Amino acid sequence: MRLGFFTMPVHPEDKKWDISLQEDREAVILADKLGFYDVFIGEHLTDKSENITNSMIFLSSLIAETKNIKLGTGTSNLSHMHPVLIASHAAMLDHLSKGRFIFGISPGALRCDAEVLGIINEDRGQIFAESIDVILEIWRSDPPYNIDLPNNRFKVSSLESTFLEVGVGYLQKPYQKPRPEIVGTVVAPFSKGVIAMGEKDFHPISAHFLLPKWVKTHWENYKEGKENVGLKANMSDWRIARTIFVNDDSQVAADYGKNNKKSPYRFFYDHLYRKLERSGRLGVFKSDPNIDDKDLDIDNILDELVICGDTNHVIDQILAFRETVGDFGELLYGGVDWLDKDLARKSMELMAEKVIPEVTKNINK
Repeated sequence: MRLGFFTMPVHPEDKKWDISLQEDREAVILADKLGFYDVFIGEHLTDKSENITNSMIFLSSLIAETKNIKLGTGTSNLSHMHPVLIASHAAMLDHLSKGRFIFGISPGALRCDAEVLGIINEDRGQIFAESIDVILEIWRSDPPYNIDLPNNRFKVSSLESTFLEVGVGYLQKPYQKPRPEIVGTVVAPFSKGVIAMGEKDFHPISAHFLLPKWVKTHWENYKEGKENVGLKANMSDWRIARTIFVNDDSQVAADYGKNNKKSPYRFFYDHLYRKLERSGRLGVFKSDPNIDDKDLDIDNILDELVICGDTNHVIDQILAFRETVGDFGELLYGGVDWLDKDLARKSMELMAEKVIPEVTKNINK
């Protein structure tokens, strides 16, 4: 099983921005040294906690400081920018990283981002669908461009101004051929969007704040999408994120991972709970849709969604999780705030050096 890293990120609102940015960079650099396969970085414009405003800019700062880890947007919000800009910036990042780039995409879920951009009343899902079609067409096409897809608001033309004798009118293509791997994060139980991902040969990431029973629904829908276009789904293409904390001392693990009131994992889920409550999306935390919101409890949520303990206990929990959801290709270690740098780093080290090797050994028995 591959091991990756995923962070939204979520930091305390009063943490200085330069410090949290550096902390997130340190996490990626450490992940590279520990042999993590890839990393995915989220982006938001108007969130003081989830404060990476452009994941491509952030990732570009890490190219020279990492050697092997693949660098993924987690995700690029396609409703926020014209597809010509996204296609061109993604292609450049792919070249700068010599093919270590993974293109993670989404519509952009934060309503406040949409409001400041003047698109709060727009169908961001539709913008997303139209944008990715244009991005792929740009990467397939040669100049002069005259991209005018049916029912698509984005028209891309260079017919009047192309001057190829001096290179004017050319949109850059990615380093990887025919394109980088494209992934999308799946956040809803029984998501229909993952069917479309299968049809388009995009790869799913199941979000770390979903209960295992809802994560399991993603694979069936992804398989359906693949079958719709005559293809067979490959388990290795499915990534699942989880919030995990490992420590040699099981009591330290329990306290830092969930029980202590200052736990960064508790902060993460309390913060996320309040956001989902405001947007009417607490269903991701419910084992039964009929459960009343007022009956949800943060301690129960932590027990369900945080994997923590000493090495052996974490191994057992991951294997039990896999028994519930089925086989998958990659486990993404969910990044949280580094309240205690030493504990945070040690957890990643134990995860890479002790946990994943033993999990993989058990799977391959």
